[in-house]
Amino acid sequence: MAELPEDGDIGIHGDPYELWLEGMDDYEPEPGIIEGLPAADALTPSDRYLELFEHVQNAHIFPDSKTFADCSPKGDPLDILILYRKLRRSGKKFELADFVAKHFTPPPDHGVYHHQQADKPICQHIDDLWPVLVREPRQHQPFSSLLPLPKPYLVPGGRFGEVYYWDSYFTMLGLPESGRTDLLRDMADNFAWLIEHYGHIPNGNRTYYLSRSHPPVFSLMVELFEEAGLPGSSHYLQHLIREHEYWMDGAGSLLPQQAYRHVVRMPDGSLLNRYWDDRDTPRDEAWREDIATAKYSGRPPGEVYRDLRAGAASGWDYSSRWLRDPDRLASIRTTQFIPVDLNALLYKLETTIVRLAENEGETLTSRTWQLKADARRKAMDHYLWDDVDGVYRDYDWRRSTFGSFSAAAVVPLFTGIASPVQAKRVSAELRRLLLTEGGLVSSMVNSGEQWDKPNGWAPLQWMAIEGLNAYGETALAREIAVNWLKTVTRFYSLHHKLVEKYDISSEHSQPGGGGEYPLQDGFGWTNGVTRKLMTMYGRFLPKG
Repeated sequence: MAELPEDGDIGIHGDPYELWLEGMDDYEPEPGIIEGLPAADALTPSDRYLELFEHVQNAHIFPDSKTFADCSPKGDPLDILILYRKLRRSGKKFELADFVAKHFTPPPDHGVYHHQQADKPICQHIDDLWPVLVREPRQHQPFSSLLPLPKPYLVPGGRFGEVYYWDSYFTMLGLPESGRTDLLRDMADNFAWLIEHYGHIPNGNRTYYLSRSHPPVFSLMVELFEEAGLPGSSHYLQHLIREHEYWMDGAGSLLPQQAYRHVVRMPDGSLLNRYWDDRDTPRDEAWREDIATAKYSGRPPGEVYRDLRAGAASGWDYSSRWLRDPDRLASIRTTQFIPVDLNALLYKLETTIVRLAENEGETLTSRTWQLKADARRKAMDHYLWDDVDGVYRDYDWRRSTFGSFSAAAVVPLFTGIASPVQAKRVSAELRRLLLTEGGLVSSMVNSGEQWDKPNGWAPLQWMAIEGLNAYGETALAREIAVNWLKTVTRFYSLHHKLVEKYDISSEHSQPGGGGEYPLQDGFGWTNGVTRKLMTMYGRFLPKG
C-alpha cells in the first residue's frame, strides 16, 4: 500500500477521473436496452472546452455557472475550441458573448405553469404536472453534458432539467397515487441502466455528475416498485449488489483510521461510509461559486473543491452539518464526517439485498449480507448514537467528536436500524428541537445555507413521518404531516404552485431561502411527497 497521507486519506494516484475513463475503455455494456440512442462520452464541459470554459464562466456571460455547463454545441466541440483559440490569437476584436451565442445553444426553458388554473385542486395540479416534467430518452443533443437514458424520466423542474438520483425516489412516491405506475417502472429501469453502464448511479444524468453519486436510495425505489404491485423486483438484486460495491470500494485494504473514497475504517476496525467525489476541481455547474469559496478558505483549493463536491453528493448542499464555522461555507469539511443518514441508507441497501436474496432462495447470500447489515448497525450504535442526548449525530472521524443534531437523525428510524428505545428518545428530541407549526425544520442552526433552519424540505418530512409511524410514534408523525401539508397547501392557494423548499419557522407559508441559486418552482419531490401525504393525511386538514 502507498504511504498514507497525513490526513488519513489514501489517495487515488493520478487524476481519478482520468483513471476511471481508462477503465471504461474495455467496458462493454449489455446490448439492447439503449439501442438507437445517440452516443455520449463522459467528458465534462470543463474537460472538453478547457480555457474556453473558464473564460466563459469568469466572464459572467450567463447568470449562473450551470447554464453554460448545460449548453449544447452547434458543431464539433474540437472545431469550436480550435476556432476560439485562433480568434483569440488573431489580435482582432473578439466578443466572447457573440462567439458563445453563435456556437452554443442554451438549455431549453421548459415552462411549467403556463396552463395553470387558479382554482385547480392541489392533487389535480400535481397530476397535471407529471407530463410537463417528463423528458423523453431521445431528447438529447450530441456532445452536450446530458447523458441519454433509455426510458422516459422525471426532472425536478426549474433550473434542474435532468434527472437527480435521491430526488427521484421522493418524486416517485406520488406516481402510484396519480395512476402513473408506468413512469415508476421507467424510472427504476433507468437507474438500473446507469448502474450497468457506469458502475453506480450518478448524482444526475450529466457528465459533470459522473464523479459522484447521491444518497443511495435505489433500494427504496425497488421497495416502492413492489408496493405498487409491479412484478420483477428480483431483477434488481444484482444492481443493488453492484451499487453496494461502489460505496465499499477499497474497504478491504484499509487499516484503522484510514479512508479511501467513500469508506472509512474506524479505530475499532469497523467500516462506515462518508460522502465523496472523485474530483478535486471546481464543479462545472458552480465553477465561479466554488473558486470564490476556496479563495476565502485559507486551505489548498483542491481540498475545498473536494469537500464542496462531497457536500453536493450528500444532497444537503449546503448545511451547517458540514461546516466548522456555521457562518462560513469556506470552512466546509464534508469528507471528515461519517453521516448518519448515509449509513442508515446503506443499511437499508444491505437489508434489501438480504430480503431479495432470501426470496430467490439464495440462503447463503442472504446470510452473508445480514452479517454486513448487523456490523453496520453495531458500528452506528458505537459512533453515531449520542446516548447522553438520545439522538443520532454525524461523527467527525478526524477529530473523534460528534457533529450537530439535525433532521438527518430521522433516517435510522426510516430505515429500521434504530431500537425501540432509541426511536422513542429521538422522537422526543424531534418534537422539542425541530418541530414547528410548518413541519420539521432541517436543523437548529440558522446559517444562511438552504439545508438549515428555517427551511423545511419534503424528503425530510416523509422520512420522519414514515420512520415515526414504524415505531408507533403515530401522534408526532401525524402532527408533522398535517403541519407540512398546511404549509404546502397555503402556499399553493396563494401562488398556485409548489416549490423546492419552504420557510417553516411559523404557520405563515413562506418561500424557502438561502443556498447558491434562487428558489425553484416545480417541484419534483415536493409534488411526490405532497401527493402521497394528501392520500394519507389530507382528511385532517382544515376545511375551506
